[in-house]
Amino acid sequence: MTTRVAIVGGTGKLGGVIREVVDAEDGYEVSAVLTSKSDMSELDGADLVIDASTPAVSIDIVRAAIERGINVLVGTSGWSNERIALVRPLVDASGTGVVFIPNFSLGSVIGTALAAAAAPFFPSIEIIEAHRETKVDSPSGTAVRTAELIAAARAEVGPVESPHVDQRARGQRVASIPIHSLRRPGVIARQETVLSGPGESLTIVHDTIDPATAYAPGIRIALAAAREATGVVIGLDSFIDIGVRTRPVPAEAPIADGDVSGQVAGATSA
Repeated sequence: MTTRVAIVGGTGKLGGVIREVVDAEDGYEVSAVLTSKSDMSELDGADLVIDASTPAVSIDIVRAAIERGINVLVGTSGWSNERIALVRPLVDASGTGVVFIPNFSLGSVIGTALAAAAAPFFPSIEIIEAHRETKVDSPSGTAVRTAELIAAARAEVGPVESPHVDQRARGQRVASIPIHSLRRPGVIARQETVLSGPGESLTIVHDTIDPATAYAPGIRIALAAAREATGVVIGLDSFIDIGVRTRPVPAEAPIADGDVSGQVAGATSA
């Protein structure tokens, strides 16, 4: 049986990569390609919606799919744990499934898991992430997810040490971890998690060099999982065993300290 897939944001960079993967997969066909301005009635008839749109409209797309009883695979950035909590009751009530993937790269998922595993052993942790200048949201969804998992891993030892965070140049705190976002030409995606303790530091770096090649394996995994999912599922690591265990982030956990994260603010202002 063929799964009909509607891709919102299918003309964008990520959407184009996703469309190529769907076209190449047996048992799937692209039934509709929508933009962020398309009428949501174009989702009708789809068996699965893939959201690769923008943070400003993503929540409306997810809600529209849920209302139609259609499962959703969300690749759009801007979905913090705080924002996911807004749609979780709708998902549970409808019996549908929504899979949120902050990053389709297997290397990125492993890097985040390693950072979370090391987090209890280092009192100071900061994240530096860089993306091309066209990325509209910051911090990145990957950085937010990394910070959330680090905070969950540090539940027994407490928040990280982050002095002088009242100064804007110290970055934006997410779950107590300062995140510094760079938006510049000449880079695709790069994240550094710097963990520091007395007399030493550990830096975990992930670079995306070719998005199409890097994301395709993860997209295939998420595509199959989203078709059968029930409830809210977060992260590619939910479907693969990378040999590094992380603590789940509490569903009610806020992501920002004293302020709303930049990406959530941008996403909810429309």
